[in-house]
Amino acid sequence: MPFSLFDAPEREPSQFVAFAGNLLDRQAEKRSDDAAKLALQHSMARLLLLRGGRVYLRQNGAGLDAFYNPSEAERLGTLLPEAVLLGHDETGPVLAVVAGVEPEQLPETIKAIDYRSVYMQGLLEPPALGALAQGAALLAWHANHRFCGRCGSETEMRIGGYKRQCPSCGLELFPRTDPVAIMLAVTRDKCLLGRGAHFAPGMYSALAGFIEPGETIEAAVRREVLEESGIRLGRVVYHASQPWPFPYSLMIGCFGEALSEEIRRDEAELEDCRWFSREEVLAALAKDHPDGIFVPPPGAIAHHLIRHWAEG
Repeated sequence: MPFSLFDAPEREPSQFVAFAGNLLDRQAEKRSDDAAKLALQHSMARLLLLRGGRVYLRQNGAGLDAFYNPSEAERLGTLLPEAVLLGHDETGPVLAVVAGVEPEQLPETIKAIDYRSVYMQGLLEPPALGALAQGAALLAWHANHRFCGRCGSETEMRIGGYKRQCPSCGLELFPRTDPVAIMLAVTRDKCLLGRGAHFAPGMYSALAGFIEPGETIEAAVRREVLEESGIRLGRVVYHASQPWPFPYSLMIGCFGEALSEEIRRDEAELEDCRWFSREEVLAALAKDHPDGIFVPPPGAIAHHLIRHWAEG
């Protein structure tokens, strides 16, 4: 097998997907139990306010701003001791916290917008969108791990939000990331796309599924495609990854070589599944397909997989 590292592009494909532009210095080796508390005391501390899958954005001139200083956050009823430290940039520390007020209680100058809409509408620059993904994943993990799974006691936050510990039995819990394989099965001249019942009318995408314990990425890609479509895969290659804060996943994008072409769709998983020619895919990318078929938006890793194959 040739060694291809030095032939790779300087900017890997993962840098071009949504939620991947985080530039914060996480300073993981310097996190202490009071790291978040000390960060809040910094004169330039800034917070992301999140609640119920939405980020609170406020009008700032002609644009929208996602960051608040501690005093502004407190005026919105936010409990600052529950903030998690995301990292530092050239301005100062950046934290995330669950907002204290419901969206319906916000002033007119602040809007609660769901994460998916934020990235699809390009409302935040890539660094802020990346920090949003980090904060959303951490806060969702904290909300789901408030109690010890061994003794049932309430756990406590440690090292700035990157650990919870049970004061009764000492169990330590660390933030989790759920790996998801998302893959485009291809032949030389066509690719396999499917659609779930919850998709927008006309949208087709790459197949995807969670990677299970004791399974390699490649094995998961082959298994998921076989289970959902009946197509067997041979060679599998990695292309790119994407942080996905719904609630704390990592999408791992791959291409798979189709060894068969007869589709046996899992009707419980897919509403439809079919082969598309390169010409059809290019039309779908341009939103010019005669049947109104289109693919996920440019921020989604599925879009990058599909476009990379179609234009390659």
